[in-house]
Amino acid sequence: MKHITKRDTKSASIIPELEKLRDDMRAVVIVPVLKKTGRQNAEIIAATSTRSDESRLEETIGLALAIDLEVVHGAIVPVAQPKPGTLLGSGKIEEIGHLLSEHNAGLVIIDHPLTPVQQRNLEKEWNCKVIDRTGLILEIFGRRASTKEGTLQVELAHLNYQKGRLVRSWTHLERQRGGAGFMGGPGETQIEADRRLLQEKIVKLEKELEQVRRTRQLHRAKRKKVPHPIVALVGYTNAGKSTLFNRITGAGVLAEDMLFATLDPTLRRMKLPHGRMVMLSDTVGFISDLPTHLVAAFRATLEEVLEADLILHVRDLADPDNQVQSQDVLRILTDLGIDEKARSERIIEVWNKVDLLDADAHESLVQKAEHSENTVAVSAVTGEGVDHLLDEINKRLSGVLMECNVVLPASKLQLLSWVYEHTMVDGREDMEDGSVSLDLRMTPSEAEELERRLGNGPKAAAQDW
Repeated sequence: MKHITKRDTKSASIIPELEKLRDDMRAVVIVPVLKKTGRQNAEIIAATSTRSDESRLEETIGLALAIDLEVVHGAIVPVAQPKPGTLLGSGKIEEIGHLLSEHNAGLVIIDHPLTPVQQRNLEKEWNCKVIDRTGLILEIFGRRASTKEGTLQVELAHLNYQKGRLVRSWTHLERQRGGAGFMGGPGETQIEADRRLLQEKIVKLEKELEQVRRTRQLHRAKRKKVPHPIVALVGYTNAGKSTLFNRITGAGVLAEDMLFATLDPTLRRMKLPHGRMVMLSDTVGFISDLPTHLVAAFRATLEEVLEADLILHVRDLADPDNQVQSQDVLRILTDLGIDEKARSERIIEVWNKVDLLDADAHESLVQKAEHSENTVAVSAVTGEGVDHLLDEINKRLSGVLMECNVVLPASKLQLLSWVYEHTMVDGREDMEDGSVSLDLRMTPSEAEELERRLGNGPKAAAQDW
């Protein structure tokens, strides 16, 4: 990995006229590494030191590549003492300025939260666009959103992010609108007016997203009337969720070796090997240091995870940082309200990408998964272990099934197709009078629905079963 070092600055002086010709699609990626000096620094480091500096740089470069940026230079920059106005010291700022001129780059991505003042000052120093990690993730999400819901969620998150940054983003904020008459005061400042307009738009978007949330609740209520268990895929971005989703369901969801390749959630109905119908949901990938307002904006989407009967936590076992990534995912699930007890009951860990491991590591991992509870090793690309995963899903869902014998009279044989689609049929006997005796396994809600279709009440269900 490249580190910025001192160099001869005289040979690469910045020419202002050339600065204007820089390419905004050419980016320099900077990963500041704060030294443990002082309590405040220690607190900042505690939030970002769970992964190695090299992996942080690699991930940030991957995020930049996800929106077709050309990363011309990546560097890990030690920061002894963060500067309130610029984060970096004057020497580092000058060195990075020369790098920008040398590579004709018009964008700097800093993998660290920047205050509005820091962002504005660095843009002035380098005469180019500067974005932090939050801004980069918002750019990606804005590019990936394809449905109305996804667009609304990204726009809301972007406005909440932008609201606190009017100081740098708006060039006309020094103007004031005068009051009526000469006795009127200075009037509403432009920054106040702009902030008010942003707030009005945020309120409007929140109302639209509330309508989306209510619509989702209606859809879930309809699904409960024709009950299918819901299985949700979650995991760190690029863990292979969409590839696994396509492998299991045969859907054509975009799946690429790219961070945040898919953003909008997808729901598909699928049949397990023993005939059980379930709903499989693919959700947006998680990432470390995901902005709080972005999680809030996507809460309507993530409610699908909360409603799920079973959660598949997909992990990229070929990634050296998979353990840290797993902790990031579990932290977000906890924030959503899925505590440790619920996780043990509802989560299956899916160790994906075993095909990328060497023979010895592959064998060791498969053996470890076989002896670990609630764990399955798979390759979504080759299909290895997927059948075992489906069996495990079936077994976990069967834990809430009730066994019963149901006799369908000849007048109700049209219900056979519904029974075979929604329950597990273990045995069938065709009777001489035209009725059919069935040995079934089903959830209590499915049993209640079958009783309703048969025209029996709860009392009949209690007596017969």
